[in-house]
Amino acid sequence: MLETPALQRTATLPPPLDTRYQVETPEGIDLPLRPAGLMPRALAFAIDLGIRGLILGFLFGILAFFGDLGIGLGSILLFIVSWWYMVLFEVLRQGCSPGKQMMGLRVVQDDGRPIGWSASLIRNLLRFVDMLPFGYTFGAISCLQHPAFKRLGDLAAGTLVVYREQPVKRPALPSVLPVRPPFALSLNEQRAVLGFAERQAELSQARVNELATILAAPLNVQPPRAVAELNGIARGLLGPT
Repeated sequence: MLETPALQRTATLPPPLDTRYQVETPEGIDLPLRPAGLMPRALAFAIDLGIRGLILGFLFGILAFFGDLGIGLGSILLFIVSWWYMVLFEVLRQGCSPGKQMMGLRVVQDDGRPIGWSASLIRNLLRFVDMLPFGYTFGAISCLQHPAFKRLGDLAAGTLVVYREQPVKRPALPSVLPVRPPFALSLNEQRAVLGFAERQAELSQARVNELATILAAPLNVQPPRAVAELNGIARGLLGPT
């Protein structure tokens, strides 16, 4: 009886979901950007819309006392606030309107450079297209369909709304005088000493003493002085701050 070999099944797995946006600088450095999705952008726009409403309400309340002149000035202010609010903040504040600032977002060019006047004008003038036919329908559909969550104005202007990267703050070292190690430490040894000094606040005292004894053994430091000695060496390695 002949047996037919079983057919091998091959399945193509979908690529992993990754919304990071890689930009290569002229120096050949990869700059990772994280595009912002629809919800944080919508919340940022709602905040900016509320701020503009408060500004216009305050100004209209004052101009109401000036009769026809106030109506004319109010029309001019309505145009300026409606169309130049976003442009001025985006260009003069590194792509951050107040709403984007609160949501941790900013607008940049596709290559990661700060947004300029022309790009900001284009993306904001085309905002009325994104609002068609009502309630930002076109903009929402474009944002959901594009891999970098771009609305139509972003596509035309070559811009991208990304999350602002927060600077990582290193843990503070204990306030001690710097100590010179008895011999030159290797790079891994320096990292171990600095890691101990930075993380000891997260550990129990018993664990701190245990690790300090292990790390200080090659330095010929007695266990009672191990913690203080390692903190001093770490301060000396890090230098003045």
